[in-house]
Amino acid sequence: MQRSRWIGAGVLASALVLTSCSSGPAGVDAKQNPKAPLELWTRTTPGGPGEQGALKLATAFEKATGYKVEVTAIFDDFETKLQQRAAQKNLPDIVMNDVTQLGAMHSQGLLREIDLDKIKDSEQIIGQGLDSGKTVDGKQYGLPYSAQASALLIRKDWRQKLKLDVPQNWDDFAAMAKAFTTQDPDGDGKKNTAGLAAPLSTKRGYASWYFSNFLWAAGGDFITEAGKGTYKPAVTTKASVEAMQWFRDLGCKAKAIQPGAVTMDTPPTNETFEAGRTGMFVVGPYLLPRFDETLGKDKYEVVPMPKGPKDATVLAEGGSVYLMAGSENRAGQDAFAGFAVSAEGQKTAMAGDTGYIVQLPVNKTVDISQVRPDPRWKTYAQAYQDSGRYAPSIPNWTPVRQATADTVNALMADCGLDTEAKLGELDKQLTDILKEQGIAAS
Repeated sequence: MQRSRWIGAGVLASALVLTSCSSGPAGVDAKQNPKAPLELWTRTTPGGPGEQGALKLATAFEKATGYKVEVTAIFDDFETKLQQRAAQKNLPDIVMNDVTQLGAMHSQGLLREIDLDKIKDSEQIIGQGLDSGKTVDGKQYGLPYSAQASALLIRKDWRQKLKLDVPQNWDDFAAMAKAFTTQDPDGDGKKNTAGLAAPLSTKRGYASWYFSNFLWAAGGDFITEAGKGTYKPAVTTKASVEAMQWFRDLGCKAKAIQPGAVTMDTPPTNETFEAGRTGMFVVGPYLLPRFDETLGKDKYEVVPMPKGPKDATVLAEGGSVYLMAGSENRAGQDAFAGFAVSAEGQKTAMAGDTGYIVQLPVNKTVDISQVRPDPRWKTYAQAYQDSGRYAPSIPNWTPVRQATADTVNALMADCGLDTEAKLGELDKQLTDILKEQGIAAS
C-alpha cells in the first residue's frame, strides 16, 4: 500500500520537490485514516532477538489497541534506506532507532514533533530519558523506550586468583589492567592476555563512543554548552588532555589494551572478552545473555565504573521511538508511542532471556528488580540513574562523534604523536562542525 509521505526541508531538500499540498511542516496536511496499518522500522538484525522483541511489542500493542503494525527489521545501511524512502515520499510511520540519531533525522525533516499531551503515560517517563528526545530548542521529537548505561565487566576468576579488590578509582583500574596483562591470570604460562577490552575503531565513531566513559569521569568533554543553545569545543581543556593521556598510557605504555584494538569495533572486541584474552570491558547490559552462555555467569562480574578524577559519569544511551512525518495515521503513531513507554509496554518489551528490546525501563513505575531479579541488572539501573549521561542533543551528533573518534584512534594507533597538538587540531575541526550546524558560540 503506497502512502504519500512528504518530508520537510533539510539535508534531503535538494533531492525532493515539495508541493503546495503541505501548508506547514512536512506532512501536516496528510489525509488521515485511523484504520491504516502502521509501518514500523526497527534498526536491528533481521531474524535476530531484536526483531523478535519488536514483534512481541507490536503484537501486544495490537491486542491492547486494535491498531495494526507491520514490523520491518533493518540493520545494514539503515539510514541510507530511510533516506531512499524519504526521496520516494513514502516514509514508514514509526522508526525505532538509536537516541543519537535524533539530530540527523530531525535536520533532514523526517520527524514530526511529539505532543506529550497526546501520549498516554508520558508523565511517567524518567526525566533524563525524556530530555534525550529533545532538540536544541527544547522541542520533543523522540520518545525513549529503552535506556542503558555503561558498567564494568571483570573476569572475577582472574581477579580472585591475583588477589585483587574490585577497583574503586582510576589507580585501582590501571593496576588491575596491568596485572591482568602481565601476571598470567589465566594460568597457561603465556603472556597472551590484556587488561582491557576496547573497541577503538573509527567505524561509526566507536573510539569516541568508548572513550567518553573516561573523558566525562575526568571532567573533560568533547563540546560544552556556552549558553543560548550554543556550544564550543572542550577537547583542549586540562581535564580533557589529562584523560586522553591517561587512557593513552594504558595502551602505549602499559600495553594493557588488547592488540589490534584500533581496528576493532564491538563484535571482535566482544570476542576477546568471551575468549579469555581480555579481563575488563566497559559496556552496556545487552551483552549479559551472550557472555552468560559463552563465558559462563560464574566467570565474570558486573560492578560500577570506578570513580575518575571528577566522578563516575558513564555514557547513557538507548532507543527512541520516532514518529515520522507524513503519516496518514497520526493517532496510531501517538498510541504506539504511548504503549511503548507504558508500564505494560515496558514489561512486555523486557520479558524473556534474549528476545527483549528494553534494556533498562524508562517508565518510573517499573522496578527492574521485579522483572529481572538478577542483581547485575540493578547495578546497571543504578549506574544509569546516578551517573548516566547522554550525548548532547545538537542538530547532528554524528560528525562530532566521528571527528573525535578519528583523533582518539590516531592517538592510540601512533604512540609517537603529540597529545596536545593532536587535540588542538581536533578543536579546530569541532569549531567548524559547530559553525556548520549554526550552534557555535561566538
